[in-house]
Amino acid sequence: MIITIIDYGVGNLASVKNMLKKAGFESVLASDNSSIENADKIILPGIGAFDHCMQRFNASGLRSLVTRKVIEEKVPLLGICVGLQMLMENSEEGSEPGLGWIAGKTVKFKKEKLGDLKIPHMGWTDVEIVKSSELTKDLGNEPRFYFVHSFYVQPDNKEDELLRANYGYDFTAAVSRDNIYGVQFHPEKSHKYGMKVLENFSRC
Repeated sequence: MIITIIDYGVGNLASVKNMLKKAGFESVLASDNSSIENADKIILPGIGAFDHCMQRFNASGLRSLVTRKVIEEKVPLLGICVGLQMLMENSEEGSEPGLGWIAGKTVKFKKEKLGDLKIPHMGWTDVEIVKSSELTKDLGNEPRFYFVHSFYVQPDNKEDELLRANYGYDFTAAVSRDNIYGVQFHPEKSHKYGMKVLENFSRC
């Protein structure tokens, strides 16, 4: 099995690779089409601004092949942080279109609803499992993950919501639709819970 982490110049690639290794899975960093062609699982990382990530991904020359692998061949894909936000149609953070693989948009935390809470949302936060999925298998009763973000996704279809968290108010912390998964938190920084999510993805 080949787990491929897309290297388009953005994201905690080494940290994700190391956490996968701790979970018992080898992975490869791929920055060219030939490395992605044989992928059995694909991880799309992302850190920073939405437009920057989309521009870098579009400029990488990898988008059309990754789209074929995920949409046509149904290869499982996991988007992490901005990699999740890229799965949506657009983002309030910028003007670039998203991939549009999951209907919905990315929006900023509403300051007026946060009280004394600061933006970005940063730190450990409990999540609620909204629906059962391969990704949430054996996470336990009170899973918690490490978040660093000012924006979150709003899927159009509630059935696409996988995990929910609360920061002043409820927000979507993870999504899933068919073979496509996305998490807002950083599994590579989330100790045993993050390791379990990566292990589950590697086995799905």
